[in-house]
Amino acid sequence: MLKTTVKSLLVAAMVAGAPLAAAAADFTLRATANSNENDEDYDGLVVFENYVEAASNGAIDVELFIGTQLCSKGAECLQGVSDGSIDIYISTSGGASGIFPYVQVLDLPYLMADDRIAEHVLSGDFTRKVRDMAMADSDGTIRLMTIGNTGGWRNFANTKRRIAQPSDMEGLKIRTVVADLPQELVRAMGASPTPIPWPELFTSFQTGVVEGSKNGITDIMGMKFPDAGLQYVTLDGHAYMGALWWMNNAKFMGMPENLRRVVVDGFAALQQATFASPKRKSIQAYKDFVAGGGDLYVPTPEEKAMFKDKAAPVYDWFKANVRGGPEVFDALVSAVEEAEADINGGAMMDIK
Repeated sequence: MLKTTVKSLLVAAMVAGAPLAAAAADFTLRATANSNENDEDYDGLVVFENYVEAASNGAIDVELFIGTQLCSKGAECLQGVSDGSIDIYISTSGGASGIFPYVQVLDLPYLMADDRIAEHVLSGDFTRKVRDMAMADSDGTIRLMTIGNTGGWRNFANTKRRIAQPSDMEGLKIRTVVADLPQELVRAMGASPTPIPWPELFTSFQTGVVEGSKNGITDIMGMKFPDAGLQYVTLDGHAYMGALWWMNNAKFMGMPENLRRVVVDGFAALQQATFASPKRKSIQAYKDFVAGGGDLYVPTPEEKAMFKDKAAPVYDWFKANVRGGPEVFDALVSAVEEAEADINGGAMMDIK
C-alpha cells in the first residue's frame, strides 16, 4: 500500500511539473529558399523564424524548406506563392524577372556605391514602389515583403589577367545567365557574354569555354573556382546581389493587424541578418583566395568611373526594353540620391 501511494504521488508530481503541451498555432507559414544551410538566405530565415514565433507568442508557426522540396525554379516557386501552396519564397532578380521584369533594376551596374547606400535604399520607399508594381502585376496575389542580400557584390573575375579598367576585358568570354541585361553589360565592356548553367561553370573554366564570370567572392570560393583556374578578381562592385522576399498576400492579409506587424518586423530582422551575413563570410573568403595565389585588385576611383561610363548604354537599354523600366529606374536613382545626401550629411557631422 505504501509503495503504491508513493508511486502515485511521484506520478502526480511528475505530471504537475511537466510542461503543458504547446497550443496549436493559429497560422503556419511555409517558407522556402532554393539554397542550403551555408547561404545568407538560410541565415535570414532562421532569424525570421525565431523572431516571428517568439513575438507572436506561438500564434505563428514557421516551417522552413531549404532546397527544392517545394519548388525548384523562380517561375514555379512564384506560382506557388501566388496560388498559396507556398507562403514565403526568396528569389534573385534574375529568378523573378520572367514575371516581374523590372526587378532587374537591381542588376544595373554602378548605381549603388557601397553597402551603406544599398541598405539605405532597400530599407525605404523604393522597395515599397516595387511591391506596388508586383502587386498590380500579380492581381494582388504576390506581395514583396523586403529586399535583402544574397552574397555581397558582383565583381568581375577571370582566368587570364588582371582587369584594372574596361579595356582589359576586351575579348574575354564572360559567363552570364540567360537574361538579357547581364549580357548587355558584358558587351558594353567589350567582352563576349556566354550563357552557361551554374553547375557547368567549374568545368567551363577548366576547358576554356568561358574565361570569366561576375560573381561574389563567397560563391567563387564556395564553388572552388580557383581550382579551375579563376585567379583574378577585380573589386569593381558593379551590382549589389539583391534578394527579393515574396509572400502570399492572402495569407498575410488574413492575419489580424497585430500579427501582420509581427511578420513585417520579422522581415526587417531577416533583412538585417542578410545584410550582415555576407560581410562576415566574405572576410575569410578573400583571405583564402589570396592565400591560394589569387590576384585581388581594387580599382582606383578614376578607374571605377571608367567602368561606370562604359556601362552607361545599359541604362538606356533597360529603359527602352524592360516593361516598367523607366518608372523603376527613376525610383532607384531618386532613392540613391536621397541615400547619398542623408549618409554624407550625417558623416560630415560625425567627423567634426
